[in-house]
Amino acid sequence: ENRPIPEPGPNEVLLRMHSVGICGSDVHYWQHGRIGDFVVKEPMVLGHEASGTVVKVGSGVTHLKPGDRVAIEPGVPREMDEFCKTGRYNLSPTIFFCATPPDDGNLCRYYKHSASYCYKLPDNVTFEEGALIEPLSVGIHACKRAGVTLGSKVFVSGSGPIGLVNVIVAKMMGAASVVVTDISASRLQKAKEVGADFTVLVKNETPQEVASKVESVLGCMPEITVECTGVQACIQAGIYATRSGGTLVLVGLGPEMVTVPIVNAAVREVDIRGIFRYCNTWPVAIALLASKRINVKPLVTHRFPLEKALEAFETTKRGEGIKVMLKCDPTDQSP
Repeated sequence: ENRPIPEPGPNEVLLRMHSVGICGSDVHYWQHGRIGDFVVKEPMVLGHEASGTVVKVGSGVTHLKPGDRVAIEPGVPREMDEFCKTGRYNLSPTIFFCATPPDDGNLCRYYKHSASYCYKLPDNVTFEEGALIEPLSVGIHACKRAGVTLGSKVFVSGSGPIGLVNVIVAKMMGAASVVVTDISASRLQKAKEVGADFTVLVKNETPQEVASKVESVLGCMPEITVECTGVQACIQAGIYATRSGGTLVLVGLGPEMVTVPIVNAAVREVDIRGIFRYCNTWPVAIALLASKRINVKPLVTHRFPLEKALEAFETTKRGEGIKVMLKCDPTDQSP
């Protein structure tokens, strides 16, 4: 709150922030001070799901002007390395990423960012939708990596925000049927709302039993599984559930070491793929939102002003609702 307003560099813009979503990783840094090798060593601003209004542009910026409403892609490559050259800039080891130590995030009133990674929002796309492009991008990237296409049968493991965006995107990309599993009935209800064809409430079943239930409701084994929990038993169920020759994409991150039935996957030629964030997804997401082909509005269940950030984080930590959104601009009440 008391930081000076930053001055944008030649290729940067200064933004008055509007909407910032709280991610599970934000809560994890707040509670534990680290995620894997990323350790918080000094005070850090959280937030990486964001939108705002341009208030000042650097001397080299031509595609944006003050007053433009933009969505912010939080990952900005620092150098043109081999990954950037091949279009996979998310894998660049020196990438800047909002709210990943030591890089500050954008949960603040004013924030400066690389202009190339700020995308103008059409008039019919709200600030909240702009902020939701970040989680939506995870779904776009995961479903692309999974090869979802016309007629795909898809199993999404986990019905939190990331599971839900994968349901939305898989249906958009032509999946014929999507089944979702979770331990929460209310979250499965939300999955139905956003387009899931079938849901399976998991209680104490073994991974093999979960796989068998998925096959039963789908009428076949899914050729694609998108695992969004990172829980060992769920990854195991994902392998057992996926049709031979199919693909399992690991989106959720859990413990560093996980025991999985790797021989089962190997002898059935189940491809196991990872994803790291996303790349080249903002233009796609904006086009989908502007055309009203997808609807992410039901994902936002709670809204708080920036002054009540602690309350918002506590709400997320308790697992209430789906997506908690913080409003950084007290003068602007638009969604």
